[in-house]
Amino acid sequence: MDSHPPFETLHNFRDLGGYPTRDGRRVRPGLLYRSDSLGKLTEGTPDWHRFRALGIGTVIDLRDPEEATHRGRVPQDGSFAYHHLNMEPHSPDRSAQPARSEALAPNPAPDLGPHLAQRYLKTAEEGRKEIATALRLIADAHTPVAFHCVSGKDRTGLLAALLLTLLDVPDEVVIEDYSRTELATAALLADWHATETTPPWPSFGRAPATAMRLFLREFTARHGSVDRYVEKSLALDPVPLRNALRTRYLTDPHHPTPAPHSPLTYRRATPEDAPLLVRLRDTAALWQLARGIVQWQPGEKTEAHFRTRMAEGEVWLAESDGVTAGAYELWWTDKPAWGPRPDDAGYIHRLMTVPHTAPPGTGRHLLTHAESRIAAAGRPWARLDCLSTNPRLREYYESAGYQVVGEQRAKADGPGSPYAVTLMEKRLP
Repeated sequence: MDSHPPFETLHNFRDLGGYPTRDGRRVRPGLLYRSDSLGKLTEGTPDWHRFRALGIGTVIDLRDPEEATHRGRVPQDGSFAYHHLNMEPHSPDRSAQPARSEALAPNPAPDLGPHLAQRYLKTAEEGRKEIATALRLIADAHTPVAFHCVSGKDRTGLLAALLLTLLDVPDEVVIEDYSRTELATAALLADWHATETTPPWPSFGRAPATAMRLFLREFTARHGSVDRYVEKSLALDPVPLRNALRTRYLTDPHHPTPAPHSPLTYRRATPEDAPLLVRLRDTAALWQLARGIVQWQPGEKTEAHFRTRMAEGEVWLAESDGVTAGAYELWWTDKPAWGPRPDDAGYIHRLMTVPHTAPPGTGRHLLTHAESRIAAAGRPWARLDCLSTNPRLREYYESAGYQVVGEQRAKADGPGSPYAVTLMEKRLP
């Protein structure tokens, strides 16, 4: 669903393929992978076979020597070359904290974003030699590449940000990619607690969008551009480096869009789909936050929420080419937003599409499918609501034929504070 292969031991392994560039091309799938520690892989296990099946020919380990010794490295194998690049070479000895990839200070600031951003700026200066080597290795590779640190967030996130920027991926997508570590935070913490007492620093595994947003802003203010950083700080010629990366990792400029998708198919969700729906909803939330849209927050809806919606209404999944493309909830009453009403409508909630990989128009197709379900139930109205502070979403629904009919100024939906929503409806044929 989100370019995350189904590993059991790797929680933050993902493909950078599918991200769009400013000129309409895409990062090719199956060539660039970022990950938490590949030292968690064990020869002969299903995860090892899954990893080998990806055809990875270059592994770049960004941890320091103490971390690699304490946690172990990826098993040796003739199918790939292993490169150990200590991306924070000038940090003090950390043998007492062998997994210090995010150990920024004993007591991080309450606002984690600025604290992390400053750390990444420092690492961009301290690790110039290692960053330059990593970029050259990636540009020269003829087989897929995987790079990692401990949790796959800080050093891995910094290298991914520089790499994606060189590939001309927009800042908001770079921020989104960084913040997707939030989908793995709980599993990363569980791994730590299974082997240690408690993480040696607060906010382990957290990747707030503000951290990468602030880093990109300060990085540009300090260096001017990533090309200038490559030239002045890394002592590399940015033009051939950028051209090599784009030739290798971007789709053909004459055929920038992916191959056509197969038509969407729909199936009604079952309780076993609840984890997938939570991940889909959290992924959509991170997409919004990376663009400054404060509407959904990761972790707000649990598996229990989706199972309840299945029991009291309907939840539908859309798939294309055998992969999840989106989902929506269909309610038959909605008193928190609409109050008591006759049984004349269906209420559409949590219309979600998979960012970057869902076929174009998936959201509109999901709306149409929901409307067909409402009409099949003999109800003449499709209704929905959207946050009053999100005019772009209101415009989207208006373009699909929905009209504003009111506002609920204090909708209560779950444990959070009441919020204002715009009420919209559409008369069905």
